[in-house]
Amino acid sequence: MIPFKKWLIFVLTISINNACMNKMEGPMVSAEWLAENINTENLVIVESKLKPIGATDDWESGSKIPGAVQMDINADFSDLTTDLPHMLPSENEFEQAAQKLGISNNSTVVIYDQVGVYSSPRAWWMLRAMGHDKVYILDGGIHAWKEEVNETVPAKWELGAKGNFKAKRNESLIYDSAKMLGIVGDDKVSIWDARSQGRFDGTSPEPRPGLRGGHIPGSQCLPFQEVQAGYKMKSKEELNAIFAAPELKDKSLVMTCGSGVTASIIALAAEIAGHENVAVYDGSWAEWGMPSELPVEKK
Repeated sequence: MIPFKKWLIFVLTISINNACMNKMEGPMVSAEWLAENINTENLVIVESKLKPIGATDDWESGSKIPGAVQMDINADFSDLTTDLPHMLPSENEFEQAAQKLGISNNSTVVIYDQVGVYSSPRAWWMLRAMGHDKVYILDGGIHAWKEEVNETVPAKWELGAKGNFKAKRNESLIYDSAKMLGIVGDDKVSIWDARSQGRFDGTSPEPRPGLRGGHIPGSQCLPFQEVQAGYKMKSKEELNAIFAAPELKDKSLVMTCGSGVTASIIALAAEIAGHENVAVYDGSWAEWGMPSELPVEKK
């Protein structure tokens, strides 16, 4: 039999840990919160890796948050059977890759990246799209951690105990070209495009060769930089103003971009602003913009 004193300490510890976790509001956490909870049971800290287009080979800092594991989006969390960039893999492939990182269904996962808030929203969306419901993003990424906590270790990536995550696709968060075609002209859905205004209008070239210029008919342009303030996201109040149009209140939102990465950033922004029905078009313009009969509008 466990002595009463030890049992009481155990119960109080679990209660305090749960209370700290329950303080989490919205999809983001601060560096201060992560520092205070870094030793909490079932917490998994994940650095998402995805090299930004145009970045030099030294884009990574060489340091990481203590205890973090690395989620290499292109190498381990993408469908390698398609030419489309970093598409969601199968449930089984995603499940196995997540388990290797120590992720279980009862884990609280906090994701950060080396840029600020760039690839972490993509990782956040992917985990949620595969059925995980306790996923958060460190606002400001490694930059915020260094400025506010200043405790890093060399970026050596070692795996610990395997997790037991079981994936189950949440189709409400995932759009493909067929579903997108079905909502063109649907007044119950609002499509937002995170690319630059020039790419949206078809007046600037696409960075990927062979793609048409323009945008999905009926979509509106919201360059992802407009929801960010430096390497952090804008405040909830600022994001509320962006998504405050009365006609959006009862609509579902579907986000698109060049390849599903920055679409996840504006999806995150909409979630922070309080929208609940927010999905991402996985293939985005890399798929829609290919020569095909899919409709395109230009300025």
